[in-house]
Amino acid sequence: MSSIFEALAPRGPIKSADQQWDVFLSYRSVNRPWVLRLYDQLRHLGYEVFMDQFVLTTSGGLNMQLEQHLERSSAAVLIWSSRSEESKWCEDEYAALRTLEKTNRSFRYVVVRVDDVELPLMAQAHLWIDFSAQPDGPTGTGLLRLLHGLHQKPLSDEAVRVAAQFDEAVSRALTKVGAARSNGDVEALLELAKSKAPEWTTTAMLRCKVAESLIALKRPADAVPLLDELIALFPRSIRPQQLKGLALARQGQWRAAQQVLGELHELGERDPETLGILARTWRDRYAESQDKLHLRKARNLYAEAFELTPSDFYTGINAAANSVLLGDLKDAEKFATAVERLVGTERRKRDYWGTATVAEVQLIRGRFTQAAALYAAAVEDDPEAKGNHDSTRAQARRLMEVLLPTDAERAAIEDAFG
Repeated sequence: MSSIFEALAPRGPIKSADQQWDVFLSYRSVNRPWVLRLYDQLRHLGYEVFMDQFVLTTSGGLNMQLEQHLERSSAAVLIWSSRSEESKWCEDEYAALRTLEKTNRSFRYVVVRVDDVELPLMAQAHLWIDFSAQPDGPTGTGLLRLLHGLHQKPLSDEAVRVAAQFDEAVSRALTKVGAARSNGDVEALLELAKSKAPEWTTTAMLRCKVAESLIALKRPADAVPLLDELIALFPRSIRPQQLKGLALARQGQWRAAQQVLGELHELGERDPETLGILARTWRDRYAESQDKLHLRKARNLYAEAFELTPSDFYTGINAAANSVLLGDLKDAEKFATAVERLVGTERRKRDYWGTATVAEVQLIRGRFTQAAALYAAAVEDDPEAKGNHDSTRAQARRLMEVLLPTDAERAAIEDAFG
């Protein structure tokens, strides 16, 4: 089915000689992880794709740059979510797409819905594709419909049949990966990643999920060769490179991790994941050097990521934590307060990092008893994720050295990790 599926996927380019981009991606920053997976897929299939974070510079007006690049594009994808209506930027780009379609007969755009939200009336009358059941990225029927829409071609009966089979195969594979991850079964994960079935070979998504699971289960060394293979197969894909940097960092190889992530950073990658993992390598470097400039570099990278994507609590809580370690308690309180507005003060069911973040906010704000209870709840929800537990506990210990809880409060936080 692999060769059939790939043969059914229309490839790029579609632009004319006087255009720069095949596809212009319009989206809200909160949806960037999903959009990055779409970006990877399109690039893998030969399309030249405009995505702001790889192209725009601070030297010119952003609105003017976006308008210029949109006019140089053959087609566009408007990614719509429950947060899009809050963004004036998304509304302006939507209006620009409609205007461009009316004035340029060769231009076309496709609307993509990534969560369960009602589309604007005008979008409902346009070609739109529902990806709300695919939070890990576009695959199968939806992806084929999107690609055919960009080419202004209908799906054949054969394409619908093969894509439906692919959807089912991806769903089964994700279920198997999730079960192995929950059970802490490393051997099962490694065996799944060896599959040559099309759902495993036509996209990096499934093996990235395996690599994420291995890292969480404190087996980052097993994730690295898998990610090297993925990088060779999908050299333009960003997620495998990010995960390799994280796996190396988890092994204490901060120099190698900085090289991988530093290359992405130099290429213009500014998403929270890349900046966050790169910042973590500078914190690790500080642990070795004890040079406060290295720690300040880490804090500033976290702060930059949080400023660029203020909905990303991971970079926000790390900006707060590293401010504590620098002795900048006023900045720490500012970041912690902003993160608390995002995550609240209660346990987040079946969300280890979400609950651990709520706990860390409470720790930074001096609510040690609440922090201990929340750390315990996070561990209880994901008991096999030993690598994640170690990372969280190490951070809590560093913070307690500055924040000075009582012996009893410190013991309660330590006990939360078992």
